[in-house]
Order: sequence, then C-alpha cells, then structure tokens
Amino acid sequence: MRTAAVVLAAGRGIRAGGPVPKQYCDLGGRPPLRYVLETFLAHPGIDTVQPVIASKDLPLYDRVAGSLANPHLRDPVHGGTHRQDSSLAGLRALTGDPPEHVLIHDAARPFVDSATITRVLDGLAHHDGIIPAISISDGVWGIDPQRMCRQPMDRDGLCRAQTPQGFRYQAILSAHEASIGENCFDDASVAARAGIAVACVEGSPDNIKLTNPEDLASARRSVVAERELRIGQGFDVHAFQDGTGTRLCGVWIADCPSLQGHSDADVGLHSLTDAIYGAIADGDIGEHFPATDPRWKNCASEVFLEDAVTRAARAGFEPMGVDITLICELPRIAPYRLSMRETVASKLGVLRDRVSIKATTTERLGFTGRGEGIAAISLATLRARA
Repeated sequence: MRTAAVVLAAGRGIRAGGPVPKQYCDLGGRPPLRYVLETFLAHPGIDTVQPVIASKDLPLYDRVAGSLANPHLRDPVHGGTHRQDSSLAGLRALTGDPPEHVLIHDAARPFVDSATITRVLDGLAHHDGIIPAISISDGVWGIDPQRMCRQPMDRDGLCRAQTPQGFRYQAILSAHEASIGENCFDDASVAARAGIAVACVEGSPDNIKLTNPEDLASARRSVVAERELRIGQGFDVHAFQDGTGTRLCGVWIADCPSLQGHSDADVGLHSLTDAIYGAIADGDIGEHFPATDPRWKNCASEVFLEDAVTRAARAGFEPMGVDITLICELPRIAPYRLSMRETVASKLGVLRDRVSIKATTTERLGFTGRGEGIAAISLATLRARA
C-alpha cells in the first residue's frame, strides 16, 4: 500500500507580511517548509513527497530543499492562484505512479508531528477521508460586518480542522477534477461535495497554522525556548604554496596562491567542521579524517563538513547558525562573500541569513600579516532536533 504526501507551498501569505512568503521565512534557523518536508520524509508510512510551489519561488525552494537529497522527495510542481488549484496540481503530478492513499498538508503548519500523521494514516484503513481536528474550547459568537456580536453559537459538535487531510487517491483526484472553479476552503470540503464521507481523528494543539505576524513571532519564541542549544568553536591554519587558486568556504578563488594541505585545504570549511564537532563533543577533523590516510588525499572539504552535520544529527542536533572569520592579507573576500554564504548555507540546510562570513587582517603582523597563509575561526550554534 503506497501513500504519498502533497505539501502545498504555493501561497503568498499576504496576512503574515514579510519580504518572502511565510513558508520560506526564518523560523528558528529553518523555514516552515523545511520543517514540513523533513517530518514527512522521515515518517515510515510516507513513500513519496510531492511539493507544490509558486513558479516564482523556485530559487527560494532550492535553498530550502536543495540539501535534502532524499530519493522520496519529488521535484516540485507549480501551483495555482487558489489552494484548490495547487491541490489539483499536486494530485495530477502523481498520476504516472498513483498511490493508494494521499495526504495533503499545508506548508504553513510547520509543527505537524509524526503521531498526527500516523493517526490520519490509521484512519484511512476504515474511512475514505480523514481530517485531524481539535475541539473548540473558546466561546463562539456570530458577528456582523461592523464587528458587532450577533448571538452566541453552540460549540458542541464543532471542531477546528487541521492538515494533513488524508484520502483515497483516485477518489480525491476525481473530486478535485469535478470541483474546478468552485470555492472550497480545504480538501475535506472538496471531498464532502463529491459525496466522500470524511471522519475525524485527534489533531494536535501544536499543529498551528501560521497566518499573521503574531503567529510567526509566537512560533519563533516556542522554537527557541523548547530546544537545547550547543555552541562549538573551530580554528584552522593553512600555508600558501606554489599554485594558482584555492578553495575557501566551498568557493573557488583563482586570484591567489594555493593553500597547502592533505585535502583541498579549505581552511574555512575545516574550521567550521571542527566547530560542529566541538558543539557535540565528538573529536576533531584530524581524528575523523587523519592526514596519514590516503583516502583523504585532495578530498573536497565538503565531505568533512557533511560528516560533521551527519554526526550532529545522530546526536540529536542540527545547525542553527554559524559565524566564520577568515584572517588573511589575501585574497580579497568581499567579492566572494555572498557565494560563500550560499554554499555553506546549502551544506548546512539553513537559510543564508544564518551564515556569517567575515574577513580581517592582523595589521601585517605574524604569518598571516606576511602573506604566508590563511587562518580561520568558526563558531557554530546547534539546536536539538524537533
């Protein structure tokens, strides 16, 4: 029995404000869409994940998902103006290899948990449609256009619907095809109009939808407050040697001498790798990749960084932000700083604004001041994985 998850991330999030749609904004070092993709990809009951994005957001999506490299993550498809259009686009994208069941989830709900997904999947064993929902504890009033209270409403029998909403794939695809042009506020309402019986399972109070700026602010506070932070420091030095060009922070720089080292001698990534190892108290780069081992001869330093990130994940932590200082007389770092930040961010799976890369000199003092090499100092902040 195959199950697909369609993740809707094509909305503009106008009410949330901000320079980018809310699914791409900063939420404790990761955007909401990243939280969602990681949760569904990690769930054993989900076989494939189909993102739906706005065509203009492809660069934003690539920054969020480019480092996931998961075979179960499909290439994104483009959504439409309305939520219904995006759901239909995601469902149609699965027709070449149709699943039996499909879960449809809003990327604006970043804190969906594995238990909620499991309850929806279990419910599909007995029903054609399932929504997670929570009861309403507040008083409910009807209001008029002038925001005046009209009358209280009986909250018994009412609930607040959440996502992911689960269905038998062919049934919900047919329902969406038949409802083109109609105004349905979620997939369960599309299903109900088509005569599909929809049942409820328990939702989660943490599975909130980010709608307003206040929602984002509250979510950021909860992320920081509830998760342990670790900080590590790394330092590395490499001398110049004959040669043209070197690699710094993953970016090739042609207008400077080469750096000497057993690997590619990327002093920036070496210091960052040690900073991550330090944050989880797991040795150093020389211990895990000794210079006496021929396997690491001329090895790209991205390999070392990826190992550090993997070890951090096994220890229950993930990068939140890093600060790298390059100490050198040459090369000039400023022309390459943006590319360096983007490269490091993609390797760490964080937004670019969580990566700081600076350059300084020692006022012509010492070996860096004499132009004999480059030193780098890095600080890495990690947080406990959700």
